[in-house]
Order: sequence, then C-alpha cells, then structure tokens
Amino acid sequence: MLYPAWHPPALVPPSKLTRSNLMHRPQWITILCTAVFVASFSVPYVQAQEPAPVPSSSAPTSQASAGTRSKPGKRKYSHINDFLIRGTVFTDKALSFPGVQLRIRRAGEKKFRWESYTNSRGEFAVRVPQGSDYEMVVHAKGFAEQTRTIDTKSGANEESMVFRMQSTAGGKE
Repeated sequence: MLYPAWHPPALVPPSKLTRSNLMHRPQWITILCTAVFVASFSVPYVQAQEPAPVPSSSAPTSQASAGTRSKPGKRKYSHINDFLIRGTVFTDKALSFPGVQLRIRRAGEKKFRWESYTNSRGEFAVRVPQGSDYEMVVHAKGFAEQTRTIDTKSGANEESMVFRMQSTAGGKE
C-alpha cells in the first residue's frame, strides 16, 4: 500500500486567508485611538515632571543649593541646639516601669509644655530648647509623684536620670 508523501502545511500570508481584511480595520482604529488618548494625557504629566526654571537673583547660590524650600519669612526650627532629657523609671521593686506619665515645664510656669510616657522598658527621651531651667514631674497611679529640676544652661546638651518610684501608703491615688 502506498501512502501519499507527507508535507508540512504551507505557510499562507494573512492577506491570503479566507477572512476579510475589513475585520482588521476596526482593530487598527481602536489601537490608533488608544495611542492618541494616552499621548494626550502624558504630555501634561511630562511637563509637570520637568524642573522649574531657576529664578535669577543676586542672592548667593549656596543658600539656594541648601534645599531651603519654605515660605519666605518663616524659618524651620532646628533641633541642633536642643537639650535631651533621657532616663529610666523603675518601680519600688526595681523593675522597669512602662506607661509612666512625664510632664515638663519651664521653672516658674504653671502650664506643662511637654508630655510623654515611658516605653515598654521604662525608658523615656524628650527634647527641650536649651537656655532655661525645667521642672520634670513623674506621675504613676498608686505611686508618689516625683519632681526634678533640670538645668539646661550648663553647656551640656543632654542629661540622664533615673527615677525609682515609691508606692503610696494607701496603694491608691
């Protein structure tokens, strides 16, 4: 028995297929419209990404290159000259005391200007401006309140302190 010789299928260009070329026109129109649509939105986006022109002025360029982008007349506060008050609070049994309230005010003032709480290890850190005397009040429920005075005029830039809280006689406050 003789079998006809096998041949790979002939590659026919798409234009010779039985489908009509009219079917491909709507696809090309859709692609073209989508490209124009995307291009129309990308032009303003690209323009917004371009850097603003540098105004010419007689001011020194070192200040402009420092990256100061704030409102004119308003200076940013720098923490370089701040005084760091840090420390740890312990219970009367020498265990770390989390959640203790710390309030700080300038000496002679009634209003407390800074408030913080100890972390899970009983530690705290608060920054205050240098040049004043401060009063720190440490308060925890069921313990006697403790007050310490802090001198920030000494020239140092930080002070470490340890508080050991004493329970009140009644156990409640």
